[in-house]
Amino acid sequence: MFYRENGQFKTSYRADQQILPIRQDRIALGLLLLAAFLLVPMLASDYLFRAILIPFVIMALAALGVNVLVGYCGQISLGSGAFMAVGAYGAYNFFVRIPGMPLLPALILGGLCATFFGILFGLPSLRVKGLYLAVATLAAQFFSDWMFLRIRWFTMDTPSGSVSVSNLQVFGLPIESALSKYLFCLSLLVLIALLAKNLVRSAIGREWMAIRDMDVAAAVIGIRPMYAKLTAFAVSSFIVGVAGALWAFIYLGSWEPAAFSVDQSFRLLFMVIIGGLGSIMGSFFGAAFIVVLPIFLNQFLPALMGLAGIEISTAGIAHAELMIFGGLIVWFLIVEPHGLAKLWSTAKQKLRLWPFPH
Repeated sequence: MFYRENGQFKTSYRADQQILPIRQDRIALGLLLLAAFLLVPMLASDYLFRAILIPFVIMALAALGVNVLVGYCGQISLGSGAFMAVGAYGAYNFFVRIPGMPLLPALILGGLCATFFGILFGLPSLRVKGLYLAVATLAAQFFSDWMFLRIRWFTMDTPSGSVSVSNLQVFGLPIESALSKYLFCLSLLVLIALLAKNLVRSAIGREWMAIRDMDVAAAVIGIRPMYAKLTAFAVSSFIVGVAGALWAFIYLGSWEPAAFSVDQSFRLLFMVIIGGLGSIMGSFFGAAFIVVLPIFLNQFLPALMGLAGIEISTAGIAHAELMIFGGLIVWFLIVEPHGLAKLWSTAKQKLRLWPFPH
């Protein structure tokens, strides 16, 4: 009875085009943002910030970028880890080589480096698609691993490719504590998520979805496949590159090319699949599932085994975590291939009819 839009009339085009047309959704989102910015900083511990909240926020941003390419434009990509690496090392070089370079412009420039890198490896999408495109983007992953490990200019001539940053500041405020890092990453996530939501609702977003559904029919009605695909690669790579720079600068502090391996690419793809393809909300659900579930299993699996009278070693816990994780992914693909976002949408639809379904 509380989730109804009865009486919520739209009397202008602006009201008809708003992101959240139902008043209850706007109130819920406002309360969620207030809790994220005010309540969580007051209640969360330092461990919660560093182990769960900061990785979740950054991974949600990266999954958002992957969802633009895979979910909205239908271009399968296995090179997301490479785009994160280019964004991280690009921002690092601008930050270190230019004296007095502020943090925010360095992050944006790192994202632009990832944009050009994504467009370069997005060119095969003009000719191939499906599994062939996935292999072409996988080549970007191996190329970036070789580039940042062998070309020492990118890593300031360090032999191992390991680099680090310190003394991070934004508008003169230091970004050193866990709370400041969380608030900084959360602010960027909210801003980019709002921009992405408006972008997928615009004309270019409709072009992406037309290419995803049937590229031949989209070309027949006047949509340029080259423009649509390359812009999807550009926007996705920029967002993923900014997320990679945040992952390196804010979460890791010191990193090497192995931090952006092919495992990271698969992890981001799993986030999008589990959360929901073609859904901004699905990016958040998928990031929460991927980040929180391993920590939950690692903390509570020994206790559950102890209650059952079974002793399990640390290696056994790691293997069981991978088995459970993989099993849940397969279960989601079978039971709800549209992801957690579809379950959330179905629940909201049922609430709109409850208690008088028809």
